[in-house]
Amino acid sequence: MTRWPVLAMFCLACPWTALLADEMTDTRARQRLQKPEGRALETYSQQPGVPLHDAVKQQQERKSSVTVDLKSALKPFDSPESDSIVPLVSGAQVTIADIRQRALQNNLQIKVAKMDPELARQSLREEQAKFDQVIFAYAKYAEKDLPAMAGDKVILKSDNALLNGELAKLNLDAQNKQYWDVEAGVKVPLRTGGTVTLSAPLENQQSLGKFASDQYRSALRFSFSQPLLRNAGQQVNEASIRVAELDRDGVQLKTRLQTIRIVTTVDKAYWALYEAWAALDVRKNQFEYASQNLAMVKRRVQEGLTAAVEINRAQIGVADRMEALIVAETSLKLAQRQLQFLLNDLPDEQTPSPWVPMTAPNLVKFEFDRAHLIRDALESRIELLDQELKLSADLVQIDYLQNQTLPLFTLDYQYGALSGAGGRFGDIGQDLFDGRYRDWSVGLKFEMPVSNEARKAKLDWAVAQRMQRLTTKTLQTLTVKREIHDALDQVDQNWQRIIAARQQVLVAGINYEAELKQFNEGLRTMTEVLETLTRLGEAQLKEIRAISDYQVSLVDVAYATGTVLGHGQISLQ
Repeated sequence: MTRWPVLAMFCLACPWTALLADEMTDTRARQRLQKPEGRALETYSQQPGVPLHDAVKQQQERKSSVTVDLKSALKPFDSPESDSIVPLVSGAQVTIADIRQRALQNNLQIKVAKMDPELARQSLREEQAKFDQVIFAYAKYAEKDLPAMAGDKVILKSDNALLNGELAKLNLDAQNKQYWDVEAGVKVPLRTGGTVTLSAPLENQQSLGKFASDQYRSALRFSFSQPLLRNAGQQVNEASIRVAELDRDGVQLKTRLQTIRIVTTVDKAYWALYEAWAALDVRKNQFEYASQNLAMVKRRVQEGLTAAVEINRAQIGVADRMEALIVAETSLKLAQRQLQFLLNDLPDEQTPSPWVPMTAPNLVKFEFDRAHLIRDALESRIELLDQELKLSADLVQIDYLQNQTLPLFTLDYQYGALSGAGGRFGDIGQDLFDGRYRDWSVGLKFEMPVSNEARKAKLDWAVAQRMQRLTTKTLQTLTVKREIHDALDQVDQNWQRIIAARQQVLVAGINYEAELKQFNEGLRTMTEVLETLTRLGEAQLKEIRAISDYQVSLVDVAYATGTVLGHGQISLQ
């Protein structure tokens, strides 16, 4: 049979070391649950954030081939760090803070998860009650109507010579016997594994017939039973309570993790709605520009300045943009419905008032300290802390199962102070405390399975499970590091995409105005003008997607580093 000698020797031969590690893990878990979520991503930046204006200027200084009037070209984004690219339309204005609050209040998954800590607390209460004292009492009444029965032969001894040495056979008359006994006491389970019992029995025996009698008797009894090997010791008998406490802390961590995941999902859904609104605005502008071009072409054809075929080309451009506008409107409805689903706010009918996101994206570049982020993430990521709690519970379980492989060796002791028999109820208790009548016993009980394979198998299984968790924790640690590096690379990538798309929008806008001017001079066709208009729209959509992706990548960094609640300025206390 395969055994795990090295790990078992370390875990089982050093129970105090394991217990100390458990206490440190439990303390760190409770600190994680109690401390406010105040960490924000900005605190990990090695340098002050660089706004988008400054970043674009720096990029232009490095690449002098792009020279534009930045002030006019940035319209309508004069301050993209604080202004919204969502058009001003009528509707229910919502901020990302409002969405987060409504998610925490209404999301059904969070409501379900909030019940788990209460269930875990009840399980812990059940385990803690295993040492409750038990008060017991019982009463019994019996009656026997006995027939006459011949007794044994006896030899009489008497001073009377006639009776001395005579052989006689007893013959009992029929009798009716009635008796009752009552006992009350308390049983106290000890944390060392033993049991103490205190009780006070009381009985009455009454015989009716030729030899009538009526007797009362009472006693005080004390008994003590203590395992010496298996099930002995406070640490072993409190193992289930310790495991329940670790499970409770783990459930609370999982509830917080579920909240963090929902907040992360809601944030991403908010920026998806933001992107859908901005894309719709671009499609509307494209349609309006194409419609204006169609009107201009018709006017020029009427004036004889342009060939009539240009009208058909302009109409094709309007039709293409109409289709894109319809798709954009549907995408907006889907994005809003997804956000409503996460908030448990789906209407039965079509929402009469659309949701308009009002929180502007955070277009500031930070140089994050990766080593600092990874160090704090490994300390506070809930998945890792939950795994540590499970490892602590495994140590407790291994220590308990190691004890279960020992023989059952029990010490039993009983002592009773008896009263003398009395013919009246008032005689109860006589001679009870003078030690005149007593009975006591002491004994040892030994029990040991022949092979003990069942308990050894459970121990080996627990050790193997702990080794599996240790490997899983190592894998989770590597996964956290990878997630942080990937998220930070995505942040850098999306920031560069924003800058590149911003410059592409500037150049495409200038190119469109130049092509339109050349069309008015008869040097370009409407097809060529519409192509530059399309490139302008695609560049604007690229910029919108890059901005949305940048916000999502910041959310991913916050999730990977365990700073989602601090990043969102959310307190669960």
